[in-house]
Amino acid sequence: MIYIDPPYNTGNDFIYNDDFKMNDKEYDAAVNAFDDNGNRMFRNTDANGKFHSDWCTMIYSRLLVSRNLLKRDGVIFISIDENEVSPLKMICDEIFGASNFIAELVWAAGRKNDSKYISTSHEYILCYFRDAEYVKQNKVIWRERKRGLDEIYTEYEQLKEKYGNDYHTMEVELKLWYKDLPDGHPAKEHQHYNHIDSRGVYFPDNISWPGGGGPKYDVLHPVTHKPVKVPSRGWITANRDTMQRWIDEDRVLFGKDENSVPTLKAYLKDRESAVPYSVFYQDGRAASKRLASLMGDKVFENPKDEEILKRLIEFIGIDDGEIVLDFFAGSASTAHAVLSANLADKKNIHFIMVQLAESIDEKKCKSERSKKVARNAIKLLDSLSRPHTIAEISKERIRRAGAKILAEHPEAKDLDTGFRVLRVDSSNMKDVYYRADEVTQASLIDAVDNVKEDRSALDLLFGCLVDWGLPLSLPYAEETIAGVPVLNYSDGDLIACFAAAVPEAAVRAIAERQPLRAVFRDSSFADSPARINVEEIFRLLSPDTELRVL
Repeated sequence: MIYIDPPYNTGNDFIYNDDFKMNDKEYDAAVNAFDDNGNRMFRNTDANGKFHSDWCTMIYSRLLVSRNLLKRDGVIFISIDENEVSPLKMICDEIFGASNFIAELVWAAGRKNDSKYISTSHEYILCYFRDAEYVKQNKVIWRERKRGLDEIYTEYEQLKEKYGNDYHTMEVELKLWYKDLPDGHPAKEHQHYNHIDSRGVYFPDNISWPGGGGPKYDVLHPVTHKPVKVPSRGWITANRDTMQRWIDEDRVLFGKDENSVPTLKAYLKDRESAVPYSVFYQDGRAASKRLASLMGDKVFENPKDEEILKRLIEFIGIDDGEIVLDFFAGSASTAHAVLSANLADKKNIHFIMVQLAESIDEKKCKSERSKKVARNAIKLLDSLSRPHTIAEISKERIRRAGAKILAEHPEAKDLDTGFRVLRVDSSNMKDVYYRADEVTQASLIDAVDNVKEDRSALDLLFGCLVDWGLPLSLPYAEETIAGVPVLNYSDGDLIACFAAAVPEAAVRAIAERQPLRAVFRDSSFADSPARINVEEIFRLLSPDTELRVL
């Protein structure tokens, strides 16, 4: 699954670094498109002549890549408001295909009173499959657990403890409890489940054949022993034995006598899931309050609601080990949602959050409210001795969310709340390719070691992981073998030694461990014979090891 909450292009959002292929340098200079370092980080205001096209260019390239990242049964959700929902829909139809469109979810987030004409209180979430036909062929369905069930079950257990088998009184009290719930409470949507028997909470459902034309036969009332009134559409089942079994199991609710049509007891515990609705209500202020409480103050404006994202993750049925990607991470609500979903469903779904190290600067803020939020964020990051960037807010939110979940749920001590931070950089290797007429003595000397001087052993290790296509999230250990430091990734999946000088004893010791992969640095060996000797040692001691030398 991919979820993104891109800039809404309201005139206050930052357009991230991009080459929009614009040739008019004078236009860029006129609108101050670039900062002093040449970065394209300007506010895309509606005064900009390319207001919409800039945003469309930015989102188009990212969605094109995201489509290729999705598995065949993958899905993407994109939050957006009315400013760009129409062009975004056309872009998505082109990239994902109109046939892969699922729905346009509408999130009613609460009334706004600052509008002159109409209070726009909703936004959208566009939803597309990677391959709808593949999903259909594999009979994938989406179901969502009804909200408010836990509260109903808790009230039922309390009533049962108080009244025992007095089901009539329990029903009266349950109806009063529903009535006292505030409007908008999720449990109130299920107030028709207000009957109780030994099996639990239920409602009297229709027992007739859908659409009419169903079977008609005599069913005897259990008290009067006379045939009850047959529904006009016929009974729901043509099998008399099935009907009798339901009666014997007390799953059919009869009236006082035979003059009324019975009903079928529909138990809440048997109907906990439903098809997700395309329109839902969730107070947009709640997420901001929860995040402010978690972070100690309001350090991020308009964070996405992690409870909404948790619902998306749960109802599409992501399996263990699958990945949720958010490449506009912001405050990392998506990561928080994944952790919450893992707790609730006892799963181990992974997440990848991507966020530019965009600076937090009070001077960039227009409103006093935004300036205050920026000051709060800077104060928090200063207390943690971290740079003033949105990425640092993202990371701190994940740390605190994980700690809070573990503190509140000690039974979930095995829940994985850890994450690894990686930074995108250029290659670890120098550009040592020159035309013949460009080769100089200095460039030849520089080519003796083709690794950039500022790269650490960890940089080289993770560069190798990327080249090999290995997971970047597995544990590694730093060890000393035969007097030189080595990095052991995932207990022998890869052993890397990038020491300045690697003795033969170290090479032999590593080979004797028979790792799946091993990597050394070319400059670590005194001469060509020493380098060739490495291959011979591995050929003798660990022939199945995949060996590389940088």
